[in-house]
Amino acid sequence: MDTLQQRTIGQIVKDDYRTAQVFQEYNLDFCCGGNRTIDEACQQKSIDPQQVYKALEELDQSGTKDDNYDQWSLDFLVDYIVNNHHKFSRNKLPEIGKYAKKVASVHGERHEELKEIYYEFTMLHGEISNHLDKEERILFPYIKHLVEAKEKGEKPQKPEFGNAANPIAMMEEEHDDSGEAIAKIRRLSNDFTPPEDACTTYRLLYQNLEAFEKDLHKHVHLENNILFPKAINLEKRLN
Repeated sequence: MDTLQQRTIGQIVKDDYRTAQVFQEYNLDFCCGGNRTIDEACQQKSIDPQQVYKALEELDQSGTKDDNYDQWSLDFLVDYIVNNHHKFSRNKLPEIGKYAKKVASVHGERHEELKEIYYEFTMLHGEISNHLDKEERILFPYIKHLVEAKEKGEKPQKPEFGNAANPIAMMEEEHDDSGEAIAKIRRLSNDFTPPEDACTTYRLLYQNLEAFEKDLHKHVHLENNILFPKAINLEKRLN
């Protein structure tokens, strides 16, 4: 059995999503950059890995695991992602955009970073909206088709895009872009820490940005580390 030192961060979170809170606390990427070990990720961030291992051990002793998403059927996981994370993004992105625009216009002269945050978020909003549409129109229906073919004992129909790996590669690349964008916004906002002169809307903007980042990380993790590799493997077995 692999030890924590041998497994990637993505594998650790896949087996127990509670561990995500530890990696978030140390700002270690478990979704887009989840293919690294704890030691590798800590070295890049100049963090003592023993602190992370200790936090994980304490978590392991603290009780029941969260839902084991890795055990869910792929069609159920697709529906969960759409009904929770896609819905959350579509509801939150316009709301955050309004806050970002207002705060940048009111406070942008004193806090120049707000203008850049507004620009970065506007670009992120458009990219994610297009990304969600592509998943729901192209990739997710095909994954559900694979599940249906498995249940019927049939060979799946060959899609126009060739195989699942093709759109998945594009989706993962777009995940990387979104991850870089929200990481840049985090840096610009000093880890979503409002200054002393921040008004209520200013504080709401940073609170909502942090909540969106947290949801995005889980969203990408479920797809990159669970849904996508399982879909590729299922397609190969059926063919």
